[in-house]
Amino acid sequence: INSTSELLSNEKAIGWFQGRMEFGPRALGSRSILGDPRSDKMQKNLNLKVKFRESFRPFAPSILREDLSEWFEINEDSPYMLFVPTVKKNKKDVIPAVTHVDGTGRLQTLTKERNKHFYEIVKSFYNRTNVPILLNTSFNVAGQPIVESPEDAIETFLKTDIDALLLDNYLLVKKN
Repeated sequence: INSTSELLSNEKAIGWFQGRMEFGPRALGSRSILGDPRSDKMQKNLNLKVKFRESFRPFAPSILREDLSEWFEINEDSPYMLFVPTVKKNKKDVIPAVTHVDGTGRLQTLTKERNKHFYEIVKSFYNRTNVPILLNTSFNVAGQPIVESPEDAIETFLKTDIDALLLDNYLLVKKN
């Protein structure tokens, strides 16, 4: 977890494959690509070099539930990305990679009880950066389903500009 959060804090894109696959229209922390929400380049780079889609397409902020009201104009759980609240004015410049052009974010709240591993990586990133949020998007490329198996994850990792892959307990990092 600490090595992964260090890579994230250095603006590296991480393929995140943990446990069972989630079901539904959103990546909720089992099959995700993670990034640094503080980076003004992260959104464009992920869209163009990893997701292979238009550079303006937005990404979701996944936030520790206990820090929610400090960063967003909402104080309700959103574990399934059903709410799109406004980012607080004093935080918009801090998290440009997950702030949509209208000043909102399709939010996922995290608790240790609901998603322990994903919560722990966000907490580790928070301890390193003082930002309790990670950029979260589905672990796939445009036109493809979300990765399902370890083989899918490795194939997508190798065919894109994802910098590292945390596959359960194994961290794979690309060399330049």
